[in-house]
Amino acid sequence: MEWLVSLAGAGLIMITLRDLFHTLWHPTRHGGLSRLVMTALWRLARRVRGRRRVVGLVGPLAMITVVCMWAGTIVLGWAIVYWPHMPGAFTFSPASDAAQEPALLDSVYLSLVTVATLGLGDIAPAEGWLRLVSPLEALVGFALLTATVSWVLEIYPALTRRRVLAVRLALLRDTGAATRQLDCTTGALLLHSLAVEVVRVRIDFTQYAEAYYFHDGEDHSSLAAMVGYAAALAEHGQAATRPEVRLAGELLAGALSDLAAVLDQRFLHTGGTPTDVFVAYAADHGRAS
Repeated sequence: MEWLVSLAGAGLIMITLRDLFHTLWHPTRHGGLSRLVMTALWRLARRVRGRRRVVGLVGPLAMITVVCMWAGTIVLGWAIVYWPHMPGAFTFSPASDAAQEPALLDSVYLSLVTVATLGLGDIAPAEGWLRLVSPLEALVGFALLTATVSWVLEIYPALTRRRVLAVRLALLRDTGAATRQLDCTTGALLLHSLAVEVVRVRIDFTQYAEAYYFHDGEDHSSLAAMVGYAAALAEHGQAATRPEVRLAGELLAGALSDLAAVLDQRFLHTGGTPTDVFVAYAADHGRAS
């Protein structure tokens, strides 16, 4: 029975590590539990009165919630591993009163101290297999800290790329670019560069799916508000007379279609055309299409 309890704790640890791996390191970033938490927080925030201010906090709060979930389940999992063997398989320092505490409390305490790599030493494993398992928990705790820092450092450049594209589209919209103005070599280069930026954003949504739950705020920096204008520019390019401009317009239209497919598959689930997806994207982020 003791080993069944320890195996249950090991299973909880493996589930958490799998979710962490798929959220942070898998090429397509298909996190399970973390995505459920973020989606639930996003939908809850959109139902709150005065949601604009609340939705703006969802992204950072969702990341904090997910990290706390990972840390909590790792601590709990290892505590369950230790629990059936506490206190017999451990040694206690002479000045410590830990042995007088309930076994579950001692297990949680030891797990917290170990995952935080504090190494207080008042409770130490005595059996051989526990002396191997305990340092592994410290390694996992260090990996979790490193992964959290890396996650934060990775997500904000992705958000910057998305917002730069939105601001660029807003500036172009303000100039009132039309088909005849794009029908030149400069127009072809412009449309091509926009297509490259759209592809980058599409890859960001694939690799950093949590970026979707960050609200961009003002209209001029919101891709949800400006992506429809990118589609209009692609149509202008496709209607041009110069072949290089038409080709650039086709590239931009293809990049937008690919972006719409990713948004629909991962977040919106409309099953509609790219135009329908972009309208749903704008609505989901509180913008008019």
